[in-house]
Amino acid sequence: MTAITFNLDVVSAEKQLFSGRVKTFQVTGSEGELGIYHGHTPLLTAIQPGMVRIVNQYDQEEFIYVSGGMVEVQPGTSTVLADTAIRGEDLDAAKAEEAKRRAEEYIHNQHGDMDFAQAASELAKAIAQLRVIELTKKHR
Repeated sequence: MTAITFNLDVVSAEKQLFSGRVKTFQVTGSEGELGIYHGHTPLLTAIQPGMVRIVNQYDQEEFIYVSGGMVEVQPGTSTVLADTAIRGEDLDAAKAEEAKRRAEEYIHNQHGDMDFAQAASELAKAIAQLRVIELTKKHR
């Protein structure tokens, strides 16, 4: 039996990164991980820095890093409105590693130029980017 598909759009302030029919997608919501399938209850919630894992109608996976934003689920269509969104293959592993290192250093040394919450946020974003890079490489 074939899965029922629905339309998904992933957009950021800069551009549209994905638009097409999908079987499912996963995103980290404000209350935890969300797995969205056709027929999901309508939903509007904030999303956390992390990834959008997409399984398209042909069972191909795609990974997109999002820095935060909103996800809206309506009958037959869903939209991820991201503050920043970058395809997994377009992420720079060296930059993400450096951002992670800087944030960890700040958290451990407590410099006066950045507050702890901001450093924790930067660390979460860097870790999310590295995870998207890792998954993208696995599925090539």
